[in-house]
Amino acid sequence: MPNRKLNKPTDQRDAMFRNMATALLWNGKLVTTETRAKELRPIVEKLIALAVAEYKNTETVTKTVKTLNDKKQEVEVEKTSNKDLPSKLHARKLIMAYLYNITEVQQHKEKKADFRARTAANYPVVEKLFNELAPKYEGRNGGYTRIMKLGPRRGDAAEMALIELI
Repeated sequence: MPNRKLNKPTDQRDAMFRNMATALLWNGKLVTTETRAKELRPIVEKLIALAVAEYKNTETVTKTVKTLNDKKQEVEVEKTSNKDLPSKLHARKLIMAYLYNITEVQQHKEKKADFRARTAANYPVVEKLFNELAPKYEGRNGGYTRIMKLGPRRGDAAEMALIELI
């Protein structure tokens, strides 16, 4: 049996797993039924493995730019920036195509400029995956998630499980 159907049509099942994968990568853990956790694990493992394989593929580009200083004189300034290589860009687009985009909310008493600086990335989950999780799991060959059984749910006695990133 390659995949469990989970009593859902294919489109609903795919949307559910995309949503669960996004929530797991963003929050670090997720409480769900045991069968859903077992089906979610290979999806998340593949996304993390792709990010680990490609997160270092960047090149540093230096550019000389003419700008005006305080005295309105032209000055040449070198600017450096990191540019993704095609393989990393492809991996980033594959991951962005699967995961949902999270819209962040402005915190209470947070200034507008601070909110813009904090939410500069278009896809914060993808940025977190490449900038935080991939370096963390660099020397590891798989096994990025853990499933712990929590016991039966009170309403319908479905076996519950906690799936979390190690």
